[in-house]
Amino acid sequence: MILATDVHYTDPTATAAGVLFTDWQSDVIQRTVTVPIPQTAAYEPGSFYKRELPCLLALLAHVSERVEVIVIDGYVTLGQANKPGLGMHLYAAIQQTTPIIGVAKRPFQNTPPECAVLRAGSQSPLYVTSVGIALAEAKQKIATMHGDFRIPTVLKKVDQVCRGIA
Repeated sequence: MILATDVHYTDPTATAAGVLFTDWQSDVIQRTVTVPIPQTAAYEPGSFYKRELPCLLALLAHVSERVEVIVIDGYVTLGQANKPGLGMHLYAAIQQTTPIIGVAKRPFQNTPPECAVLRAGSQSPLYVTSVGIALAEAKQKIATMHGDFRIPTVLKKVDQVCRGIA
């Protein structure tokens, strides 16, 4: 299984969501998981992981399936210096057992150009970072995901699920 995740905040609470799917090129979702988070940490510039990591760990506690890759909404590493981002902190928290692919919609300061992925004729890239899986492979997987738009279908779905839209 592949797990795509997202978190929606309605301070001071949040909803963590995950969609499980088996094929990068498919829009078929095997299962969705949502977890209400009754209290979140305040946003701290430069340390977003402190707010989001507990939400993702709470979500993972509700996933019983064997997950081969976790896709997060955000960065694994930050900037040219590869400073640990949310994905790297998640990777450490899960004892480096599952590769993490980060997909961000906006560039972080000094994001290396090799992280950019253009999809579906869009001129606006997604920014892909990874740990436990080679960047080239991670980019290829995101580039070939189902969907005719910049945001792959499954990633749009998990965003909708955590917002209560789907």
